[in-house]
Amino acid sequence: MIIPHWNGIEVLSECLDSLKQSTYPNIEIVIADNASSDGSQDWIKKHHPDVILVENDQNYGYAGGCNRGAKNASGDFILFLNNDTIQNSNWLEPLISRLESDPTIAAVQPKIRNYYQRDLFDYAGGAGGEMDILCFPFARGRVFHHQEVDTNQYDNPKPIFWSSGTAFIVKRELFRKAGGFDETFFAHMEEIDLCWRFQLMGYSIWFEPQSLVFHKNAVTLPAQSVMKYYLNHRNSLLMLLSNYSLPMALYLFPIRFGLEWVAFLFSLVHRDWNHMIGILKALTWILFHPRVILRKRKENRKIRVKKDQSITQNIYQGSIVIAFYLLGKKTYRDIASSPRT
Repeated sequence: MIIPHWNGIEVLSECLDSLKQSTYPNIEIVIADNASSDGSQDWIKKHHPDVILVENDQNYGYAGGCNRGAKNASGDFILFLNNDTIQNSNWLEPLISRLESDPTIAAVQPKIRNYYQRDLFDYAGGAGGEMDILCFPFARGRVFHHQEVDTNQYDNPKPIFWSSGTAFIVKRELFRKAGGFDETFFAHMEEIDLCWRFQLMGYSIWFEPQSLVFHKNAVTLPAQSVMKYYLNHRNSLLMLLSNYSLPMALYLFPIRFGLEWVAFLFSLVHRDWNHMIGILKALTWILFHPRVILRKRKENRKIRVKKDQSITQNIYQGSIVIAFYLLGKKTYRDIASSPRT
């Protein structure tokens, strides 16, 4: 189990105390500390000497921290877990059972509900990640900032497009073959990118409702910070340009580029300066880093066994921006049943 960490001893302490209540008998905990400045390292050594502590020399973000933590893990399965979570005591058994049930399953996500309002699906993952054709991610139970109350409406195990980095388990060997997390992403959507690569390799991602995790959300990076807006927009564009075939990427990018400017103008009208700056930074990065995109495309060609046509069957073919903002579709079920816009 890999827990990336950067400051926040109280948050991490609650997570570790919760993990001690887990009923699964064989848990190895690796904390990848991204150069915390609050004394987290000494606190972990003193209060949790049984934990494997990886002390990174700088903040490598979620992606880099998890990669470095995974190198120190010894199990056949690796579970990536946010430090701002608590878990039901029997949460691990269903995840492992689902992962072992089919050799074509690469990763499994639990149900993720909000820590503060326990019956509400959490923003980061809900009941499994989905994506539209233009690389706007959403989830069963959460579309943009609209979160649903969990009334067991999504309590069916099923394939999903991506598993949330808040908590998900992968097969160690497949994680290695996929190349791990792309550290260019730093944080946000690196798990979506990884799951996309798993699917390029011919594997599936699943949601397991019998496993339950509660998440505080946006503890490390504030939801409306420039950095968060920048990473979300940049990383989504990076996936579109890197993971689709070249004809598909060239077809979709102008549409997505236009929507970026719609979002910019919307933010201008509402004087959301942080969002505006985040979008401009994202577009600037994409413009000046073609080599990064070409490198990523080259690496994906080496592992690809499935074509876009097969993978896009698992993607919502319309635009959730149009479905949500123009058609008033606020839930996953509404969007899944709406016209392909």
